[in-house]
Amino acid sequence: MRVGRADLGHGKRSLTQEPFVADEYIERLVWRTPGGGSRGGPEAFDPKRLLEEFVNHIQELQIMDERIQRKVEKLEQQCQKEAKEFARKVQDLQKSNQVAFQHFQELDEHISYVATKVCHLGDQLEGVNTPRQRAVEAQKLMKYFNEFLDGELKSDVFTNSEKIKEAADIIQKLHLIAQELPFDRFSEVKSKIASKYHDLECQLIQEFTGAQRRGEISRMREVAAVLLHFKGYSHCVDVYIKQCQEGAYLRNDIFEDAAILCQRVNKQVGDIFSNPETVLAKLIQNVFEIKLQSFVKDQLEECRKSDAEQYLKSLYDLYTRTTSLSSKLMEFNLGTDKQTFLSKLIKSIFISYLENYIEVETGYLKSRSAMILQRYYDSKNHQKRSIGTGGIQDLKERIRQRTNLPLGPSIDTHGETFLSQEVVVNLLQETKQAFERCHRLSDPSDLPRNAFRIFTILVEFLCIEHIDYALETGLAGIPSSDSRNANLYFLDVVHQANTVFHLFDKQFNDHLMPLISSSPKLSECLQKKKEIIEQMEMKLDTGIDRTLNCMIGQMKHILAAEQKKTDFKPEDENNVLIQYTNACVKVCAYVRKQVEKIKNSMDGKNVDTVLMELGVRFHRLIYEHLQQYSYSCMGGMLAICDVAEYRKCAKDFKIPLVLQLFDTLHALCNLLVVNPDNLKQVCSGEQLANLDKNILHSFVQLRADYRSARLARHFS
Repeated sequence: MRVGRADLGHGKRSLTQEPFVADEYIERLVWRTPGGGSRGGPEAFDPKRLLEEFVNHIQELQIMDERIQRKVEKLEQQCQKEAKEFARKVQDLQKSNQVAFQHFQELDEHISYVATKVCHLGDQLEGVNTPRQRAVEAQKLMKYFNEFLDGELKSDVFTNSEKIKEAADIIQKLHLIAQELPFDRFSEVKSKIASKYHDLECQLIQEFTGAQRRGEISRMREVAAVLLHFKGYSHCVDVYIKQCQEGAYLRNDIFEDAAILCQRVNKQVGDIFSNPETVLAKLIQNVFEIKLQSFVKDQLEECRKSDAEQYLKSLYDLYTRTTSLSSKLMEFNLGTDKQTFLSKLIKSIFISYLENYIEVETGYLKSRSAMILQRYYDSKNHQKRSIGTGGIQDLKERIRQRTNLPLGPSIDTHGETFLSQEVVVNLLQETKQAFERCHRLSDPSDLPRNAFRIFTILVEFLCIEHIDYALETGLAGIPSSDSRNANLYFLDVVHQANTVFHLFDKQFNDHLMPLISSSPKLSECLQKKKEIIEQMEMKLDTGIDRTLNCMIGQMKHILAAEQKKTDFKPEDENNVLIQYTNACVKVCAYVRKQVEKIKNSMDGKNVDTVLMELGVRFHRLIYEHLQQYSYSCMGGMLAICDVAEYRKCAKDFKIPLVLQLFDTLHALCNLLVVNPDNLKQVCSGEQLANLDKNILHSFVQLRADYRSARLARHFS
């Protein structure tokens, strides 16, 4: 049993440990009980002893449970007792708090009552003291006034220089009183007071000036506060502004100097004056109306009449830098409407220059543009022809467009297009600068109108005097369609004109549109641009059409010179070695060269349009050319070979219609060699079935054996 109690003691400790596991607890109990385990073999196991140990242990546990239960009940009773005691204390505290709150209310009411009495007493004292103070002050002023009447200032306040502040306050009040006195009786004393007033005012200003030079901000603030009630306060501000600018303009950049000066004063002026925004605004006004206006005048008047280019550049630069300075000054407190204030200052400087700005701008742009063009034509040793206008010229133009007749003598330009990208860039650069100046220097209400005037000058010199003149010259330089070995350089004119107009269109969108986008001038500019485009496109179309006619004329000359009748009707049918004729070789070489030139000269859909027109005319030429000959069997084979080569050349066009035309022509040429018995079958084939029977017949008639009754019978 002793062992059991020891184990129980150990078990108690196990029961209080966390976490408690019943199975483990039983295992430990059995393991510690002698005869409870299998360590000694089956003979050592003693169930009775183990049962006895369990029973004893259970009894001990029951005793422990009862003991713990009693302890719990005791603790619960103690807890209830303490809770009741705590509740009682809380009730006592609440009662005490209510009493304290009641005392506080009574005290607050008493304080309010006393404060009311004190305020009333203070009002009564003030009512008595204020008249007394006024009487004392009036007595002092009368005393000082008597000194001025006697003509001798004896008071220490007037004789002691250290009491200048008190003297200033007194003399300022006496000066106000003297203004109300009749002049005939008090003229002498009024004069003495005014003189003393002026002397003190001058002393204060001198004191302020000295303090500013010494950098004594606190003394400056004291003197400025005294002078605030004097008439000379504005003179004090003027002195401050003048001394602030001493040594401020030491750099070469007056605008940067002015910005630094205003920033420095802005940090200081609030510590000196009671109205810093007014003082700073007056400083800025002084800088603009004296320093900047004088500087601008010196810069502009020198070149205003002698050098328009330099004048416009200087005006733009000075105005830009002035507005930039104004933007920096917007950060400061200058009063309510600082935007209007600064705008008026800028206008006061530049108004005389901006009133006629656009006249100077347009005059310079015209002369500059004319000089650029003239310099270019002089470099080419070219004397510009006058392009006629009016009814006769318009009639000639309409006839030429409809008939392609070269009215007037053709001009030999030696391949010169009279279009210069350098000239165009120079004109556009001058106009771009004019647009930029116009945007900056024009009044917002005048901006669209001024921009339109610049645009019309650009149209006049770039589009009419340069591009249109080059087109007219190029048209006049196109030879007639029957000319031999003509230099067809108009495509070069087309290429350069397209490049130039792209540059013109870019400037229109980038620099003109932002200036007129919200004004009625927009539609006017767009209409003028549209008219210019249409006029140029009309002349380009005319020139391209006549150039294509010349190309076809050149091909005709090649065919007429190189194609022989014996090519398609050889004397020896069995001894033909060539694959295609010499005429075909030269025509194809010429066509390929022209196709490449067209592709290099144009862009976009224009390439396909022109190549299609050339291809159709090329096909018509070959079609009509083949119908001029009679073909033997071997000659027909050569004709097929030629057409095959022409078709290969047509593939370079990359135009489906042109290739289809030559495919059909190639099929027609098969009629020249096909067996008479197979003619009907060939004519009903896929490529020839939809052709007019007369066309088929016309090709069959070209056969040398057409007149044989057998061929006529098979084709009929």
